[in-house]
Order: sequence, then C-alpha cells, then structure tokens
Amino acid sequence: MKKIKKILVANRGEIAVRIMRSCRELGILSVAVFSDADRTAMHVRYADEAYNIGTAPSADSYLNMEKIISTAKKSFADAIHPGYGFLSENSTFAKRCEDENIIFIGPSPFAIATMGDKITARLKMIEAKVPVVPGIQNQFKNPQELIEAARTITYPIMIKATAGGGGKGMRLVRDEQQLLEAVEMAKSEALKAFANDTIYMEKYIENPHHIEFQILADKYGNTIHLFERECSIQRRHQKIVEETPSPIMTSELRIKMGETAVNAAKAVNYHGAGTIEFLVDQNLNYYFLEMNTRLQVEHPITERVTGIDLVKEQIKIAQDEKLDITQDAIKQNGHAIECRIYAEDSDNNFMPSPGKITFIQEPMGFGVRCDGYVNKGYEIPIHYDPMISKLIVWGKTRNETIARMQRALYEYKISGIKTSIIFLEKIMNTPDFIEGKYDTNFIEKNKEILFAKNITKENLEELVALTAMLDYTDHIHKIIQKSKAVTTKKSRWKEHGRRYEF
Repeated sequence: MKKIKKILVANRGEIAVRIMRSCRELGILSVAVFSDADRTAMHVRYADEAYNIGTAPSADSYLNMEKIISTAKKSFADAIHPGYGFLSENSTFAKRCEDENIIFIGPSPFAIATMGDKITARLKMIEAKVPVVPGIQNQFKNPQELIEAARTITYPIMIKATAGGGGKGMRLVRDEQQLLEAVEMAKSEALKAFANDTIYMEKYIENPHHIEFQILADKYGNTIHLFERECSIQRRHQKIVEETPSPIMTSELRIKMGETAVNAAKAVNYHGAGTIEFLVDQNLNYYFLEMNTRLQVEHPITERVTGIDLVKEQIKIAQDEKLDITQDAIKQNGHAIECRIYAEDSDNNFMPSPGKITFIQEPMGFGVRCDGYVNKGYEIPIHYDPMISKLIVWGKTRNETIARMQRALYEYKISGIKTSIIFLEKIMNTPDFIEGKYDTNFIEKNKEILFAKNITKENLEELVALTAMLDYTDHIHKIIQKSKAVTTKKSRWKEHGRRYEF
C-alpha cells in the first residue's frame, strides 16, 4: 500500500482550497501552482508550498502539463490531484503522471479516454446493456448521408461534440432545414474548444430531468453509489443549482438507476470518484448521458447528506486502500441544495463580470457551507471560469432546505462586480422550484419571473432593509435611479442611522 505524503493540486480557486483542506485533515502536505493572475489567490496562501507556473492564459499555466509535472518533481510531491476542469479528464496527463511515477488521483488513463470520448462511451454502455439515448455515432461521408441518418432518429435531434463538455459543441435541431448549418456550427465550436470536431447525433429528449449518480470504486472491484443529484436547472447547458435527493425520485427508480450506474462504472474497470449522468424523461424512463471521470462541482451536497468526504476517499483509493464503506451502510440524511455563485450579469445573457470586489460578506449559520476563494480587494480575472463560490445548505426536509437557502442568499453580499446572487434568489422563490416541478427548461419556462426588470417600491424597501447595515448605499441608489417603478423625481434618499426612507 502506498502512503501519500505530499499532493500537488493542479487547479485553482475554490476547488484547490477544498482539496487542500482535506489534505490538512489527513496530515498530507499540499502544493499550489499558480499563474501570474493568481499570485495573491487564496489557494496560494493556504497551501504549504506554492510555485508560479506561467502567465495568466490557461495554456501557459494550468493546462501546461510539462510545467505541472516538473513542479511536482521539484517539490517532491507524491501525487497530483487535478480537481475538475483543466487537466482533470485528460488521459494524456494521467499517463504522463504514471510514466513519471507520480500518483494521479483519479481513474486510469484507459477509463478517462474511454468515457471521455462520447461515441466510445456510448458503444461501451450499449455493450454493457446500459440504456442510452437513441442516436447515431457513425461518421458521415457527405451531407446527404447526414440528412438520411437524421431522418431515422426523427426530429428534434441534438448534435453533440464527441469530446464535448460544458455545453460546447452542442446544437438543438428541430427540423431538416436547420441541420447542416447546426452541424457546421457545432463542429467549429468543438474544434475551437477541444481541438476535435468529431460530432454525433442523439434523439432530443423533450423536457428531461438531468440526474447524476455519484460513484466510488476502489482498485479491488468494489464499486458503490452515493445516490443521486438533481442537476436540471441550467443556463447554456451548464448547471447552476443542484439538489439531493431529487424531487422526482422514487425508491424503486433510485435502486434501478443506482445499479445501472454501478454497472456502467464496472464496464470500464473504473476506480476513484466519478459520476454517471442520465436523462430522465416525463415517464421516468432513464438514459445514459455521459460519465464524468473526476470530482464534480456539486459533490458537496452528496457529502452533506451522506457524511462522506469524497476527496478523502479519492486519496485513499489512490493509496491503494480498499473501500471501507458498503452500499447498505450509506444513508441519505436530510436534504441539500447547492447554488453556484458566478461573477456574471444574469440580465445580459450571463456574460462574465470581471473586476475588483469592493465588499464581500459570505453567509453563515446552521446548515450553511460556503466553498469560496475570494475576498475584499480580490480582482476576478478574465482568463478563467467566472464561478467564485458554491453555497451549500442542508436541512431535515426539502422545505426547510429551501428556506435556509433563501436566508443564506439574503445574507450573501458582494459589491464591485455583478453576480448571480439575485438571480438565484429568484429561482429559490419561483413556485415551480418550490413545488419541485421543474426540468432542464426551467429557466425558459420561468423567464418572465427570472428576468423581470421592474423593481417595485416594496422590492426596494426590502432591498434597503437587507443592506442597511452594509456599506452598500451607492449600489442601491443606482438601482433606485434605474427603477421603472420609482421615478428619479419622486425618488428621495435619506440616511438616519440605520434607517432609510423615500
């Protein structure tokens, strides 16, 4: 059995800090790598050692395999944890670690390559008798072959990049007139994002639920699942709210999908933490979507309801330890919801909002966990994903958890940049969400509520009360001046200690 003493975390932001916290609890030293843009970042300050690996662009730093490998060797790190994103699902990087006798905290290069290519993964799942979305993964010699193949699936169909992820290289096609243009757009986007323009076609499942099962597997053939996460609230095919248990799940469906997820992982001799993702239609039929061969952004809600630290389990598996958890021993305790806090403008097509944070107050209190990495004065860089934290809450029941998330978002204050906090507050107060009656088209179905621009006097009074104790006056004043409900002539603003009046 191997004993890991030092781990290089090949990532940044909140996930790097989250991994380092588990390392500290295990008595393992952590090594940070950082770009020029991240010199003062929290993960750099938290780690036991830190090394600059290049300029701000990811290709020159966090995606540069040779720099990361050489830094691991220079720092005498036994292992590398890739987090998620960047090199976490890169089979070439996993193989390079293997060749350099550095433990890659993740699955084998074979499993990453097999499940990372969506066509190969589909074929492997079909072989393992895992239900997949009807589709065609053949490559087409000419446009007419493509048109004929699409007709056999029947519209609507989804064009997907085989190396895709994060919603890139995907196009929904509702009729034949859109097909060829959609294919070219998907191929172009995929080539730019993944250096691979191979695409395939699937039947588009209308109004599905996106449900994933968390997997843990050791190197001795023991594989378990840690139940499901509901991930249907998405913008641009990217998740922004997740919860567990899923509002649509039945005991019978949970057992069937859990067994299917375990079988899917076993089909590629998987070890480590991973996620089997499914689409579930309105009749509760489920289909394999893809496997993420890494830790997921939303893993904390699973940790919260099961009491299992997934990062610690990853490290133990990488040390060749056997799982000491059995399927029967895992229970779901209560309910958990995660909201992803982004530096973005929700009213402007969710455009990133880089800039300097001039004030921040993270929520606290019973049942609240905030995995963040920013502070007052921190400059959100333009080079990376704009997610700045994950807000996780737990409650005994779903209703209590929603109320707690509403309270936590109420407490969350950031100024200097635009964030998704207000947008998430609207989601938490939308009847469809409160009643658990939503699917992947939630945002489109509720756009009148979520993108309402008018601010009523009552809204403003509530907003003022919310922020009266904070140094937030200028920000609110701008909102009032822009409001259609309160005109500039009638708007008067006075401060009396902690009270504000119009």
